[in-house]
Amino acid sequence: QVQLVESGGGLVQPGGSLRLSCAASGSIFSIYAMGWYRQAPGKQRELVAAITSGGSANYAEFVKGRFTISRDNAKNTVYLQMNSLKPEDTAVYYCNAALGVESGPADYWGQGTQVTVSS
Repeated sequence: QVQLVESGGGLVQPGGSLRLSCAASGSIFSIYAMGWYRQAPGKQRELVAAITSGGSANYAEFVKGRFTISRDNAKNTVYLQMNSLKPEDTAVYYCNAALGVESGPADYWGQGTQVTVSS
């Protein structure tokens, strides 16, 4: 049973910072890529940032210069450091991982963690 467990969400004031973590566990043969998506009320889920197993990262334009994605391959964990947070960053943030498992390549999602930016 593969699981993605997220942590680190919460309430923060505009201009503040949060760090999200997502750990993958279970019968995992390989991790191709991991990333973060977000979904605000009434909006579609959108990509925030992603990182490959080799460390190559890409970001949505709206977070460039403010968010940093990183990963610890030994811990099967991906992080999202969020700085200079804005009210419009408020959303549920979901971890995503493209994994190699016994049945072949598969896509997994975490349960989501709420990030609220408000004064």
